[in-house]
Amino acid sequence: MKNNKYIKTMRKLFFLAIICSLAIASCGKKVPASVPATIKDGMIELKTPPRAPGQQSALGMACDPIDTVRIAFVGVGGRGASAVKRYTQIDGVRIMAFCDLKQDRLDLCQGYLKDAGLPEADNYLGETAYKELCDRDDIDLVYIATDWLDHVPISVYALEHGHHVACEVPAAMTIDECWQLVDACEKNRRHMMMLENCCYDFFEMSALNMAQQGLFGEVYHVEGAYIHFLSEGWDRSETWRLDYNMENRGDNYPTHGLGPICQVLNIHRGDKMDYLVAMDTPSYNGKASAKKFRDKDYCKDGDHTISLIQTEKKKLIEVQHNVYAYRPYTRMYQLTGTEGFANKYPEEGISVKDLNGHLYVPQEVMDSLLTAYRPEFAKAIEEKAKTVGGHGGMDYIMDYRLIYCLRHGLPLDEDVYDAAEWSAVQELSRISLENGSMPVRFPDFTRGDWNVTDGFRYAL
Repeated sequence: MKNNKYIKTMRKLFFLAIICSLAIASCGKKVPASVPATIKDGMIELKTPPRAPGQQSALGMACDPIDTVRIAFVGVGGRGASAVKRYTQIDGVRIMAFCDLKQDRLDLCQGYLKDAGLPEADNYLGETAYKELCDRDDIDLVYIATDWLDHVPISVYALEHGHHVACEVPAAMTIDECWQLVDACEKNRRHMMMLENCCYDFFEMSALNMAQQGLFGEVYHVEGAYIHFLSEGWDRSETWRLDYNMENRGDNYPTHGLGPICQVLNIHRGDKMDYLVAMDTPSYNGKASAKKFRDKDYCKDGDHTISLIQTEKKKLIEVQHNVYAYRPYTRMYQLTGTEGFANKYPEEGISVKDLNGHLYVPQEVMDSLLTAYRPEFAKAIEEKAKTVGGHGGMDYIMDYRLIYCLRHGLPLDEDVYDAAEWSAVQELSRISLENGSMPVRFPDFTRGDWNVTDGFRYAL
């Protein structure tokens, strides 16, 4: 009997020792990431690099007004060329230069200038030609629309040479790259804006204002997504995008869904994203695309990825990614508050406690609400925005606001911390997925200043 008790006791102690040793080991376990990362108390923590001596926060940063903004475009393929065409319709700018890998793209953009009666711009051709462009001292803004992997090297080089930067989404691909952007912006005191056009969608701007004015009460749950069937076009447009998805697991394109809902929750303007947990499905259609277009038998990116984020104030953010499914386009954009709800996809709808309870208000009531809460600057240029175009006009409004703020010496609507936070979900989701959906602490790119600013506001 005593021997049995002894054996049982020793077994318990043995297993307890194993559990303790595993727990101790996990506290210091290193996690593959672009910055030093370890596991602590069941949470993956990423190291925050210290701010360099003399470097200052760029929160609310305003620079000297620029009467005529001199712009150079780096990357004038599909999106870049469309931007050039829009900028020929914006007052207060002068297009100085184009840079690309292909001569025919440069020629196309020169044609846009000629059609608009504008002076010819300088051409730069080649992989490193952007450096020669950025070495000039007669350029105020470098507009970047290259492939994803070149965004940070070009952005940092431009910032270090005294230029403001506007960069297509996503601004960065890793946490390390996010910190590079933050540090370059803070150090050189130049703006860095990621061109998240969905923040300027007419519905989303009106709903943001409704939330700010308290129409929905306390907004506590928001949803965003990028669900867009791209699988049959990998060989025709942005072919490098399939290559990236094949080699990288996670939400590889989070910003369209995340940006507008972060503005609603005042992220780094009174609240911050605290930690992220991600889950995904196996790769089905993605793997089929890899086989069809690359003759490869794998795709690391799951067909559907969901990232859940809790904020410091315990609000919930849900972001989804799927570019493989046979389903209609959606960015979701859903806001749930204590007194109301807004929904853009699959159909626009608004419900408010004092108007129609849990049902959508009638169409005519919603239309009047959307108009009443639309920002005044958007009302003033709405007709021209829809005429010039760019995803229904939101691209033009984005361009207009960027130039307006630069010309008036105002803080930008989307700052470098937005660019870092919204882009960071890519690597954070991968890290979570590769560690059994373990929670990952969200980096505070403001280095502690996330609650200094009181809410999101357009500078006017």
